[in-house]
Amino acid sequence: MSFNPSTSRQPYPSPAPSPPHGMSLHDVAEADARPIAVLASSRAVIEGELSAATVVMDQGTGKITSIFHSVLPASDFPPGTAYADHSPHILLPGLVDAHVHLNEPGRTEWEGFDTGTRAAAFGGVTTVIDMPLNAIPPTTTVAGLKEKVQAAEEKCWVDVGFYGGIVPGNASELSLLVEEGVRGFKGFLIDSGVPEFPAVSSTDIALAMAALADEPTTLMFHAEMIPPIAASVGDDVQWSLPPLAPIGPLNEYATFLASRPVSFETYAIAQILSLAHIAPKLPLHIVHLSAIEAIPLLQEAIAHGVKITAETCFHYLSLAAESVKDGDTRHKCCPPIRSKSNQDGLWEELMQDAGCIKTVVSDHSPCTPNLKLLPSSISSSSSGDHPHHSNSKSEKDKGDFFAAWGGVSSVGLGLSILWTEGQNRGISVEDVVRWCCKNTAKQVGLEGQKGDLAVGFDGDVAVFDDEGVFEVGEQAMLFRNKCSPYQGMTLKGVVKETWVRGQRVWEREGRGFGKEPPRGKLLLERRR
Repeated sequence: MSFNPSTSRQPYPSPAPSPPHGMSLHDVAEADARPIAVLASSRAVIEGELSAATVVMDQGTGKITSIFHSVLPASDFPPGTAYADHSPHILLPGLVDAHVHLNEPGRTEWEGFDTGTRAAAFGGVTTVIDMPLNAIPPTTTVAGLKEKVQAAEEKCWVDVGFYGGIVPGNASELSLLVEEGVRGFKGFLIDSGVPEFPAVSSTDIALAMAALADEPTTLMFHAEMIPPIAASVGDDVQWSLPPLAPIGPLNEYATFLASRPVSFETYAIAQILSLAHIAPKLPLHIVHLSAIEAIPLLQEAIAHGVKITAETCFHYLSLAAESVKDGDTRHKCCPPIRSKSNQDGLWEELMQDAGCIKTVVSDHSPCTPNLKLLPSSISSSSSGDHPHHSNSKSEKDKGDFFAAWGGVSSVGLGLSILWTEGQNRGISVEDVVRWCCKNTAKQVGLEGQKGDLAVGFDGDVAVFDDEGVFEVGEQAMLFRNKCSPYQGMTLKGVVKETWVRGQRVWEREGRGFGKEPPRGKLLLERRR
């Protein structure tokens, strides 16, 4: 089932010397007392296609009011109008990162709304959707959602939406959470690693599907599940403890990778598909797909009418198991980063218009550096805001992939990661917009508002220098804890400015975030 982003907008042909109906642009602007902002460039992705454009945004409503398919000069607008011609840099719709863990309240030392959304804005992300864990409490009840919303108020630099969670025993809360404005729901088929968000059984999934069958939402799954195939795997792997029979030292990535085989993903997806008939109209979604062996299962289900899609992550598309050094637990995540050939298969499916992988997200899942157990041999400026965390592990215990927290930190780096890796794979900026803007917006019910540059949409814009390069140092990692597998890498593609609903919130050269307070909006309208 493919996402088909909306293409409706008022047509705006390249303007004649004066606009239609004999009205000058000056008259049009002065007819409305609200100020406007104008961004122009010889290159912009407008409704999925690259062309010259001038984008006019109403700074009162935050909406795009006009798009002209040429670069209009500043003189065509009233004196004092906020105007910039960014040629030859590309105007992109702001990215919608539909998979981010902001962890506030409860684990704010891991991440928070302020730092996480600053990092997002740095990378042209104008909307993030916060996962229902690892905050305390999790977003599994209306009360939990309200506590999270209260924690987020006046802290967000970009717009933020929220997912609800499915856990054993909360089926009665799900429709109430829909009414409160959550953008979708997520559950784990394997232990999540935090006790307040337990895994769901097939019975729990069936109850959730029945509760949400006719609701305007998406039901998503962390699709890993221990199949009953080998005692050597051991149930403890779901807690990230060493398996009963590890194949090698616990600081070797190959040992960890072998403990999370592809069968974990295929078995879980098969279980989900076996229940899909309970709610045939309910969109289903597999988060952070890692194993290419799962693709044929999804393709077959889609061919038989099941409404299911998948996402993959920047790290699966750019990092490979063969390159992970012993003890470099910055690469640990679940499902794991797999082989280079597996990565190639993910790219192949992503590049197919009819493929099952529709979106690319960060799955930003940070923690404090001490929980990564990095050995001193791994260079890491990972002190972040908490340089004095004690670590009870001795040096010989560090680098243990099973004891370290699993999660990759990358929010705000994704556009550059994807663009860098994609240089050798023939991708275009239109592809990036489809995967990271249009389709992610549709996944969370924000099509018509986010993910495109079109009249009536929010004025969310990333000004992108597709030739610029930068090194991932502390200044490029605005998330709270500077601990990421991308540290020290050189990436291609630089976000020069980020605009959210007609307001510039980030400028790489000059003002940075400026002196204005955060203006991000919490997206709590009921999904339609």
